[in-house]
Amino acid sequence: MRIGNVAATTMAALAFACGTALATPSTQIWIPSPDVKGFKEIHIDVDNYTRFSGKTEGGFNPNLYNIGLSAGVLPSENVKLEVGVDFLKSGYQDDAIYGYDRAPFYFNAKLGTPEDAFGIKGLPQFAIGAYNLGTYDKPEVRGLTTRQNIVYGLVGKTLPVVGRFSAGGYYGSERALGKGANSGVMASWDRTMSEISDKLWLAVDYMGGNNANGEVSVGGSWAFSKQVSLIVGVVVFNPFYTTSVSDPGNGNGGNVNPGGKPAFTTQLDIAF
Repeated sequence: MRIGNVAATTMAALAFACGTALATPSTQIWIPSPDVKGFKEIHIDVDNYTRFSGKTEGGFNPNLYNIGLSAGVLPSENVKLEVGVDFLKSGYQDDAIYGYDRAPFYFNAKLGTPEDAFGIKGLPQFAIGAYNLGTYDKPEVRGLTTRQNIVYGLVGKTLPVVGRFSAGGYYGSERALGKGANSGVMASWDRTMSEISDKLWLAVDYMGGNNANGEVSVGGSWAFSKQVSLIVGVVVFNPFYTTSVSDPGNGNGGNVNPGGKPAFTTQLDIAF
């Protein structure tokens, strides 16, 4: 599912850890989707993000493992609400530096309308939500916080042949994401590849902002059944970010991309 300026060592861990502590609502590859789960739809997600490189000279790059539970809770076809909770661990061994595994629970919620809602033909999708709602906030302990508290809004529209486009923006905690780096745009394209199979879905998404959430992702999913699907993709963090020696770093004089190294992701979704 994703990130303060403090001492150099803390910053490297904080920026990446907060950014990738994904309390994931229904997503594209990385960013939230404009889709909202229907009433009594329950999903379990098993996600992992495996770094292409775990070397620490460019900051900390721990792998991430997440189990999430989300459900639709509003009995309406035109206005839907989903809520979720995630349990996320990094498996990183040095808790003295990477302390976020102490508080592995994160929450999310999303309210939205589907396309053509209320019988209005051509009406786009609308969604507003919040995620990365962490439970740990100890600024006196090396500045540690998991409360990114990202709020966002999205508009989505499906066009004939080309697929669906969505766009919007987000705003999060300045202390968690960094001063001047706590907001940005969100955008995506996705399409079911019916020419090949109705089970195949492809997507590309983008999240702006010079924090560890900023990224470009590409991937696709295969639906093994109506209940089980698997997303496979690649997440490249801050591809347009230019590092410099003035950047905070892990005691290395800077040159740290806030998001760390790119990651390979698999996301198993089981629906009930």
